[in-house]
Amino acid sequence: PDMYPGNCWAFKGSQGYLVVRLSMKIYPTAFTVEHIPKTLSPTGNITSAPRNFSVYGLDDEYQEEGKLLGEYVYDQEGEPLQMFPVMEENEDAFQIVELRIFSNWGHPEYTCLYRFRVHGKP
Repeated sequence: PDMYPGNCWAFKGSQGYLVVRLSMKIYPTAFTVEHIPKTLSPTGNITSAPRNFSVYGLDDEYQEEGKLLGEYVYDQEGEPLQMFPVMEENEDAFQIVELRIFSNWGHPEYTCLYRFRVHGKP
């Protein structure tokens, strides 16, 4: 609920995934990823921020390969809240969305995800 340093969903290493069930099926249009700014970080850097990631739409939570909606890079030098438009042509509505993180900005032990939002049309 807040953006204080350390109040994040952290996972070990630099690769992980998160599956979100939305309140209804939507046609995704964009995603936002938010991390604390460097100025709030006790170390002055945000190496635990996600770097390379992709987003998939799933038909159900047991589906192993969803529909790729886009591949993105969170810019550690950019704004804390960054918006990424859907990049892949898609006609489907989804209630389940998967965020796959492939790397972070260099933290050797963990990656922190503060906020992930899905935007779209019902």
